[in-house]
Amino acid sequence: MKVKPLKVIKYLIPILFLALLGIFLAKWSDVKKVDLVSNKSQEFEKAVVTEVITDNLQEDGSRVGNQEVKVKFLSGKRKGKVVEAVSTNGSLYGATCYKGLKVVTLTNQSGEVTVTSVYSLNREPFIYGFIGLFFLLLCIVGGKNGLKAVIGLVITFILVLLYLFPAIYRGMSPVNAAVITVILTTIITIFVLTGYTRKSLAAILGTISGVIISGIAAWLFGEISGISGYNVSNIDNLVSVANCTNIKIGDLLFAGILISSLGAVMDVGLSVASTITEIHDVNPELNTGELFKRGMNVGKDMMGTMANTLILAFAGGSLSELLLDYAYNLPYLQIVNSYTIGIELMRGVAGSIGIILTVPLVSLFASVLMKI
Repeated sequence: MKVKPLKVIKYLIPILFLALLGIFLAKWSDVKKVDLVSNKSQEFEKAVVTEVITDNLQEDGSRVGNQEVKVKFLSGKRKGKVVEAVSTNGSLYGATCYKGLKVVTLTNQSGEVTVTSVYSLNREPFIYGFIGLFFLLLCIVGGKNGLKAVIGLVITFILVLLYLFPAIYRGMSPVNAAVITVILTTIITIFVLTGYTRKSLAAILGTISGVIISGIAAWLFGEISGISGYNVSNIDNLVSVANCTNIKIGDLLFAGILISSLGAVMDVGLSVASTITEIHDVNPELNTGELFKRGMNVGKDMMGTMANTLILAFAGGSLSELLLDYAYNLPYLQIVNSYTIGIELMRGVAGSIGIILTVPLVSLFASVLMKI
């Protein structure tokens, strides 16, 4: 069987690109971090509860105080050793222990004194199991395209973890780092899903343009309304970190908007590009203007739902804080002028503006490229 040179090149180029990208990311992510917190005396290990010495269960079924338990270490230098530990009765830390429960322990050592406590339930198997279920369903329902989607998601996660975070930590502008991440993620994801086609090129150009428009819209709103990256709720911790590192915290807010709007904008961009491609394949006689018009018709139906999805996602992320404002019955002027509301509106509306303008952009790119 004769192998076509073009087919070899088609697969060789992405493999070579991903290999070079992998080498670059391996070196780029090798960052020497500043020790912000001294945790040399602390060790987190996996363990299993072997005995509940003192329970905190009350007669009315509530739990008050701490549990005293025995745990057997399943990892680390103390693996196999059984020690006594305390499990606090808290919403954020500790766990309701029983014999056989697998937990994560925190051991603090000061001189000859060693204290072990139950930090939390060991959720690692459940987290990976849940992610595995998601990937499995994606592959079963989506078939070959589902597998491609999994690859795209993994690559996106790797880019954020090994490029975006180290770039910001090294002192690069968070916005510039986010733009590069958006470009790489969009190109790789869409090429993996649809291959090297005019449809892919139109979706890539439209998606990148739409995300950048979202960032510009957010920046303009921030400039006008006096909102910056210094107005976020965890600014004190960020300032402390920035004082010891090269992180430019002022642009983190806008970089986050670029990353968070990427998924929805990419969805709209690829859908509109695919629609125009299918219409062109069915009726190649349609001219550029007619293809553009049909792309816009499809995009208009998507605008409302996708913008609604994005805004609801941001609202859902701050639901607890919004509910507190409601419960305390805060005055309207206080709520509408608070930084929290302003930031959430900026995120949702800026992302939605990106979605809206992606539709005509992708329609234009796709209709022109189809006729070339």
